[in-house]
Order: sequence, then C-alpha cells, then structure tokens
Amino acid sequence: MAKVLVSDSVDQAGIDILSQVAQVDVKTKLSPEELVATIPEYDALMVRSGTKVTEEVIEAGNQLKIIGRAGVGVDNIDVPAATRRGIMVVNSPEGNTIAAAEHALAMMLSLSRHIPEANQSVKEKKWERKNFIGSEVYKKTLGVVGLGKIGSHVATVARAMGMKLLAYDPFISAERAEQLGCRLVDLDIIFTEADYITLHIPRTPETENLINAEALAKMKPTTRIINCSRGGVIDEEALATAVENGTIGGAALDVFAEEPLGESKLREVGSNIVLTPHLGASTEEAQTNVAVDVAEQIRDVLLGLPARSAVNIPGLNPDVLEQLRPFLQLAETLGNLVSQLAGGRVEQLNVRLQGELTDSQSQPIVIAALKGLLSQALRERVNYVNASIEAKERGIRVIETKDASVHDYSGSLRLEATGSLGEHSVTGALLSDQEMRITNVDGFPINVPPNNYMLFTLHRDMPGIIGKIGSLLGGFNVNIASMQVGRKIVRGDAVMVLSIDDPLPEGVLDEIMKVPGIRDAYTIKL
Repeated sequence: MAKVLVSDSVDQAGIDILSQVAQVDVKTKLSPEELVATIPEYDALMVRSGTKVTEEVIEAGNQLKIIGRAGVGVDNIDVPAATRRGIMVVNSPEGNTIAAAEHALAMMLSLSRHIPEANQSVKEKKWERKNFIGSEVYKKTLGVVGLGKIGSHVATVARAMGMKLLAYDPFISAERAEQLGCRLVDLDIIFTEADYITLHIPRTPETENLINAEALAKMKPTTRIINCSRGGVIDEEALATAVENGTIGGAALDVFAEEPLGESKLREVGSNIVLTPHLGASTEEAQTNVAVDVAEQIRDVLLGLPARSAVNIPGLNPDVLEQLRPFLQLAETLGNLVSQLAGGRVEQLNVRLQGELTDSQSQPIVIAALKGLLSQALRERVNYVNASIEAKERGIRVIETKDASVHDYSGSLRLEATGSLGEHSVTGALLSDQEMRITNVDGFPINVPPNNYMLFTLHRDMPGIIGKIGSLLGGFNVNIASMQVGRKIVRGDAVMVLSIDDPLPEGVLDEIMKVPGIRDAYTIKL
C-alpha cells in the first residue's frame, strides 16, 4: 500500500481522501534533518507553507512520485529538483480565489460605510449616526489593476452591483476585458478617473511601490484604494500621508510590505483606513478547498491517473523530459523575449518549429513558450500546466506550425507575437554544445546568446550610430558585454543587440531615443 506523509496541518477532509488509497502519516513540525531521514519510505508528500522541500529532501525521497502543496504558491518547494527526478509537483491555484475576491469586496464596502469605526463606536456605548455618513458604490467607477482569476471575479461581482469598470492589465486582450464588462485603459486613466482602485497583482520589480506619492497625487480626493494582493506594491508611508491629508478618500489593506505589520505610519491614521492581518485566504471553505483539491490530485497520481494542476511538466517520462529540456529552456527564453518586445499585451502567438525540431513532441515546447510569454505578468504563478489555460483566459490565440525545410541549424524555433502594438518575432536555436542563440529578431539576422540584461535598437544603417550609443552608455557607466548588428540591406534599417552587465539607469532609454537615426529601443530582462 502506498504511503503519504503530511508534514503540515491540513484540513481533515484532505486526509480522509488520501486514506482511501494510502496509509497516511501526519507528522508536523519535523526538523529539516528529521524530514530527510523520514521521507525515503513515502510515495507522496503533502505540505502547506511550513515545510521546506529542499533538493536534499527530494534527493532523499527515492520513492516519491508526487509532492502536493495545499495552497497557491510553491516557493517552499524546489520544483526544478523535483522535475529532474521525475517527481510531479501539484498545487491548488484556484482554491482561495473566491475567498480573496470576497475579502477585497468586503474591504471596499467596509471602507465605504465606515463599518469598523461604527462598530467600535457602538461598543463604546455611543450612537453617532451623523459621524458615519458613507458612500454608495452603485454607479461609481472601480479600477481593477490585474484581471487574473481574483481580479476577474471582483470585476464580475462589482459589475453586478452596478459599478462602472476600468481595468489595467498589460497581459490581457481587450476582448477578454470586454467580456468582463471592463474598459481596458492605461494606469494613469485609472489613477485619475476611478472612485475605487483594487489591486490584484504580484509583487515584482515592475510593480513594487506602483502606488506611490506621484500616483496618489493624480487621484481624486474621494478615491479609495483596496489591496488584498501582495504587500510592497504600495508605498505605505506615502499612502498613510495621502489618507491623513485628504489627498485620497481612504484605503483598505490586507497585505503589507513587512508581515506581521510592525511600527508603521498606517497605524497612526485615525479614520478612513481599514487594516486586516492577511485574511484573504482565511475562510473555512478555502482551507477545505485547497486540502481537498491537492489530496484528490495525490490520490489520482497514486492510482496512475493524471493530475489537473501540476506545476512541472506532466505526462512525460524522465527520458523524454531530459531530451527536450534544452529546447524547453529555449522556448521559454524566446517567449519571455518576444513578450517584452511586443509590450506585453499579446493577442496571438505563432509557435513555428523548424528543421529537425519538427520531429520532437511539440506540445511541451508550445507550453514552454507560453510560460515564457506570460512570465512577465504572472511570475511564479505560471507553470507548464496552467500556461495554456492562462493564455486562453487572456484571449491569446495560439497557432502551432512546423517547417522541416529550414536548415540553418539542426533545429530552431520561431515565435511570432501579435498584439496591440504590432507584430514582433524572434528565432532561436541550439548549437552543438546545447548553448542557446538568438538568431533572428523581427526578420533581422543576428547570432547572440541570451543575457540577463539586453538592449535592442531599431535604427537606420548609417555611420556613427554604434559609436554614439556606446559613448552614451559609457557616460552613464553602463558596461557593454557584447554587441552585434543585423541588417537586411546596406543603408537600410538595422537591429543592434547589446548585452549589458546591469539594468539601464532611469532616463537612459529616453536619451537613446534622441540619437539621430534611432527608430525604436527596448530594454529586455531575461
């Protein structure tokens, strides 16, 4: 009989499901050493956020078939190590969607009707009705920043409540937004027009302190902000000052840059602010849902059935996985690159397998390309199983083609992304030593390895361009690791690709655009 180790506290409903097919041992608060010593005898491991499933644990689990995380994130699991061992990792990406969305709506209504302050007032034996005149949300404008699963549900309910909807999400199509009743706009429109702003975005370098003093200054004095997504996407001190000074109407926060919330100016704001201790997923139903969801997947895998929410590549045996691994990395890198070139909002992706690559299994390569395409928007939330679903939900059309007639390399991959800003294409290949190369950008032939930080320019092929760009970057202390130019005809248009050691300082891209002959410029982070 199979054996399952449950190393964190989970809802009993999940344990009951596992008990139907396996011996279940619940051993919580194991030390890392105890877990490594214990895991060899188990076929499956179920955790929440407390257990760190390191490479050492995975290597010791020589019988492990599946690791299940009863929750959304898998940052406490070494997914690459599990994938190398052919161990499936599953999670529950939708288990707390409704809970988080409902909490955001509850925070919005509590803020609008001064419910926390009114509650405290009555408990203090007061009856101050005139002090708690609220605002209706009906016919007000709600700006939804991030139209993923949670943001979409908030939008759906808000629309049913009679609210007008604006939305910002650079990785969703206008058609999908329209289906939700949202008008897709830039952030500045949301900042200036919305009566309420609700955030449903991950914390990334691009979204950190997205709501700052500058953004707050653009808002109406009646605007209210709700954040039940991630801490750190709001400058909390600037927000506290804005609420206190009446720059905006109020704020409701469930998440904070540092948790638990310590000394903070937010605590000093007397009214028009609601603070809760990260309760977005804290419902009985959500806790049960994630436990049942993951337990069912572990049960199915132990019975030889597929899992529905695997985080790593499902359905491939380790031998096939090992053969495809270099091409999956290539596809993911190219997807990430073309997403940034296209400006993020992609409506169609054409995945073209070329040369000998046409003989390979194409589905994992297409999925890897989608994972790379969506990685800028979803970060750790996108994986090899949900990439196709996430793309479909965002209205991205995927076309797969094969062309065995291409013989530049033994096998190459071309991605063409069409979006609101036009069409961009990238082609990549593997050399004999499996080193990746970018071989074409927007029809211009090049041959460069991917780099963490890259600068792409489209310019006229004319004397002095390269020198001017080099001098400009040098003036900003930007070190160039490599440079290559690709052109189709002499004195026509050309593409220059620079690999640089560090991100470009603020304002450099604007200076590059001022150089005569430069038509466009993009910074890329891979």
